[in-house]
Amino acid sequence: MLRSRWRSLWLLAALALGSAGVAQTVRVVAAGDIVCSPGDAPSLRACQQEATAALVEKLHPDAVLAVGDLQYSQGTADEFQRAYETSWGRFKSITYPVPGNHEYYSGGGGYYAYWGARAGDPSKGYYSFDLGAWHVLAINSNCPAIGGCGDGSPEVAWIRRDLAAHPSLCTLAFFHHPRFSSGPHGNDEAMAPIWRALQSGGVDIVLSGHDHDYERFALQDADGQLDPANGIREFVVGTGGAPQYFALWRRANSQALSVGSFGVLELTLRPDNYAWAFRAIPGESYQDSGSTACHPAPGP
Repeated sequence: MLRSRWRSLWLLAALALGSAGVAQTVRVVAAGDIVCSPGDAPSLRACQQEATAALVEKLHPDAVLAVGDLQYSQGTADEFQRAYETSWGRFKSITYPVPGNHEYYSGGGGYYAYWGARAGDPSKGYYSFDLGAWHVLAINSNCPAIGGCGDGSPEVAWIRRDLAAHPSLCTLAFFHHPRFSSGPHGNDEAMAPIWRALQSGGVDIVLSGHDHDYERFALQDADGQLDPANGIREFVVGTGGAPQYFALWRRANSQALSVGSFGVLELTLRPDNYAWAFRAIPGESYQDSGSTACHPAPGP
């Protein structure tokens, strides 16, 4: 019960701050699957990275969470400089990235060269940081490149240590390959051990991409069972600009799904709760919004 007790003490301290707690509220935007290859022309269903970048600029976020496949098609250094840098690169100083599979098509060198220290150790690609009152874990879901994602892997061990060392009331994790998805890539079973480690540490939100659509799931465990008390809410936000996909079927516990809108997820992260809103680019009308209180960690 030690971790839960720490969280309770943390909440009491946050509430004691009174109006000072407002200063800890941060606004974040998130998206993945963003920038087409240099020279690819925009269309109704593809290459809308300039439109989503303009949307991000209009929203004035405190931070940008980039959930992988940031630069197509190989993620080379040249592609990053010629395409990502000229669109979403304007937010580089406030962006926290994780790599997607396309970044590793060229071995990952272009991704790590472009982001430098912001991407963490190139041999790992995972790291953590704080945003306001929230603790955030940036996770590398390219499992074969980093020694696996199983229960005994270095990354899962790091996740457990990191969460134990940062007993924040509210916690978010983001990575590229979704544990659950109604898109053509579907559920990624390889991410189940990571989900279990995150849930045991009290994580509230998981953000992913990979499937080029927007989807929101109910609070659930690693096996896809509803868990309103301790489950994690997942958002798939592969809507950053790359060619869109079609969903094949609706997965269990999927609460919202859009397969035809480019845009970003805007999150308002408060000391004890969060609100979300999908923001579509001009000319598209899809909307999704809501809010949820953070939950304490389940047990020691």
